[in-house]
Amino acid sequence: MTTVLVIVALLVGAYLVAVLESWTSTGRLSFASPLLAGLALVGRESLVPRKSDRIFFEVGPVLLLVSAVLAAAVLPLSPGLIITDLTTGALFVNAALAYVMVALLMAGWGPDGAYAMVGGFRFLGQLVGYSMPIVMAIVGVAMRAESLVTTQIVESQVTLPNAVYQPVGFMIFFVAAMAVCFLPPFDLPTAPGELAGGVMAEYTGWRLAVMRLARAVLVVTLAASVTVFYLGGWNGPVLPPWAWTAVKTLAVAAVMLVAGRYVPRLREEHLLAWYWKFAIPLALLNILYVGIVLIAGSSSSMSM
Repeated sequence: MTTVLVIVALLVGAYLVAVLESWTSTGRLSFASPLLAGLALVGRESLVPRKSDRIFFEVGPVLLLVSAVLAAAVLPLSPGLIITDLTTGALFVNAALAYVMVALLMAGWGPDGAYAMVGGFRFLGQLVGYSMPIVMAIVGVAMRAESLVTTQIVESQVTLPNAVYQPVGFMIFFVAAMAVCFLPPFDLPTAPGELAGGVMAEYTGWRLAVMRLARAVLVVTLAASVTVFYLGGWNGPVLPPWAWTAVKTLAVAAVMLVAGRYVPRLREEHLLAWYWKFAIPLALLNILYVGIVLIAGSSSSMSM
């Protein structure tokens, strides 16, 4: 039953993300537009490129969806409402998201198209950049909770959310989460103005619908990760716990969709330089800061 509830929550969240994305793109708020667009895609013929690698072409969109759902499996919506509460849950999120890169490489390589292939390898470059900062940001969160269990990470933020406790780690994780979702300005794999859709360029019909659904679920999963790791998860007054998780997740998703549209798209080499020259040193400083605060706090409690 818990698994069904979480899957339903992901689908509802993906639908609302599609509504928000359409709103930010067109300026018109329509709750019916994602449904109509999905039905239109399903009703169209789904073409297969003549010289495609059929296995990669078919598996890419499905693997992208599976990786997003797997990462969400260890994120609690409320106390007890979680598919599996792993002892290494925080690291499992990052491990599951690693398959996003595999999925996009498959989607880029499979069609045997130039634009799609360039888009897939662009995301590989993004992975090289964001993979270390996102793990190091999670280390700071786990240090404070003294656990990798996601429910304990939420409980450690009862008095103060990690976004306030370690704002540098929060910003690093938030930016890296946008890169995982390849949202603007990190939309190098799709780049509509350059690659005509990139990794999605060769997909049509129901295959494109699956690809877009997977992208929306991925945004929900990363927004939920920000909520669990940095915004206190289900903690909050008045509303039931699951409602707080939903409100925070949708708010984070909305910011992710809107914020990047006001920033120019970064070139590949500039993106990698930013991550390796600035994000990684800042993430190391965040770990050092959290360690000093924890040691100082334990020393003061012992002296008392």
